[in-house]
Amino acid sequence: MTVQLHTLSNGLRIVTEHMPGLMSASVGVWVNAGGRHERVEQNGIAHFLEHMAFKGTTRRSALQIAEAIEDVGGYINAYTSREMTAYYARVLSADVPLALDVIGDIVTDPAFDPGEIEVERGVILQEIGQANDTPDDIVFDWLQEVSYPDQPMGRSILGPSERVGAFGRDDLAGFVHERYGPAEMIVAAAGAVDHDAIVRAAERIFGHLPPRPARHVEPATFRGGERREVRALEQVHFALALEGPGYRDPDFHTAQVHASVLGGGMSSRLFQEAREKRGLCYSIFAQAGSYDDSGTLTIYAGTSAEQIGELAHLTVDELRRAADEMSDAEIARARAQMKAGLLMGLESPSSRAERLARLLSIWNRVPGLDETVARIEAVNGGDVRDYAARMAASGRAALALYGPVADAPRLEGLTARLAA
Repeated sequence: MTVQLHTLSNGLRIVTEHMPGLMSASVGVWVNAGGRHERVEQNGIAHFLEHMAFKGTTRRSALQIAEAIEDVGGYINAYTSREMTAYYARVLSADVPLALDVIGDIVTDPAFDPGEIEVERGVILQEIGQANDTPDDIVFDWLQEVSYPDQPMGRSILGPSERVGAFGRDDLAGFVHERYGPAEMIVAAAGAVDHDAIVRAAERIFGHLPPRPARHVEPATFRGGERREVRALEQVHFALALEGPGYRDPDFHTAQVHASVLGGGMSSRLFQEAREKRGLCYSIFAQAGSYDDSGTLTIYAGTSAEQIGELAHLTVDELRRAADEMSDAEIARARAQMKAGLLMGLESPSSRAERLARLLSIWNRVPGLDETVARIEAVNGGDVRDYAARMAASGRAALALYGPVADAPRLEGLTARLAA
């Protein structure tokens, strides 16, 4: 499998990976325009724009967009994250030019029909309402908010209802003008693809876009804090975050291994101690998430009001113990899980295309799988224990609690216990 790169004269980057033996391909456009690229008055507009992409262009109606891909048996979708918005399709090899044409159409020439805006506004308001009624969704938005207060990185991707209810055509078109420049776009394709053919198609579809420098992005600064909402629910939803490394930080892979040992599976410390030995919860996990310039270790669990104190203290104790007691066998198991997850996940062209776009956005190149595996293999016990000690001593954490949480431990007490 060969990764090939090309940059158009206007700055748009193209990356492909041919996967022998496949008859299908995944192709899409990844745009460096997500939640963190919004001003406060724009909060939620990147996600709104993603929805509007499928509501028609000057060449195709919403139905024609769907039919163009589904008539050939394909699949088209999109998502918005804090750092990217992606538009992608999975089709048979012969239909890759069609898929790229449709995606290019919805990205570069959305119609923003006022009637369709109103229809989709209602859909998004329903989505916001659903998220607000889902405790293990909303608690993560609150955790993000108190981790990165008063900054774009801390705002929800969906945005508040009052802002979504006010966005109009000019707001959507303005965000496209601000953030959808060719230097912020990556065309990525993997599977049964021909690199030269995709470059030619991308030149035809995107080459007319005028070049312009990438726009400023407000840095993310983890500060920490606490939010708790008392509600008569069956469970307490507990989410704790500590500051972690960004993508390019030398500790990136160390943080991934550390999180996996803590709560990455059934053999992890938190799962074994909290669920298997003590029966404190049904669900508990830890994960390391990274951004361009920051990151977090997040631990989540659902438990009862009577057991939240014991669970919270156990979680902090496991974080502290990791600095001294995390064994080489645990670390080897975590490395094996990471490698297997990486390699098995990349057996589909959709995962490959996603990886190509993300790595190119981060590094402006695509590190080979052997390079990534070598970095995982290089993480040793000393690295992880030292990282765990520095994390425990940092004194910065964020806590979100939802449910019957009036008597749950406070963040101040948990951070003091962590640093003890």
